[in-house]
Amino acid sequence: MLHIENESFPQPWPYDAFDRFLGEPGFLVAQGADGAVVGYVVSDIIPNHGGSVGHVKDLAVHPKRRGRGIGRALLHRSIRTLAAQGAPTVKLEVRESNDTAISLYEDFGFQALRRTPGYYEDGEDAIVMVLDLTE
Repeated sequence: MLHIENESFPQPWPYDAFDRFLGEPGFLVAQGADGAVVGYVVSDIIPNHGGSVGHVKDLAVHPKRRGRGIGRALLHRSIRTLAAQGAPTVKLEVRESNDTAISLYEDFGFQALRRTPGYYEDGEDAIVMVLDLTE
């Protein structure tokens, strides 16, 4: 997973970040026919103004395996997992330049809520996107 993370993001998560979520319902891994990890998603439920919201924290697919629906399948399963845990909405942050990811999220019904200036270490803005699961 760290290999995929490092190849996918300019600010990759360190090992410890993944370690905190191991065994959690929202930590989902896709494996190839050979058993190798080809993608993953990390999500959880976070408190939000007296309620809760699902949060997709990280989603990546090995660069050589992209375009095969793996990310779409992981996101679908993640949303179902968050819904089963009682999340009425799901949110995520995405780099404003990541058109591929934004398109995927929009396909699932996520809508841009706001822009967070300078969210990433390199100064790039994030788009906060939300999906209402009650509709």
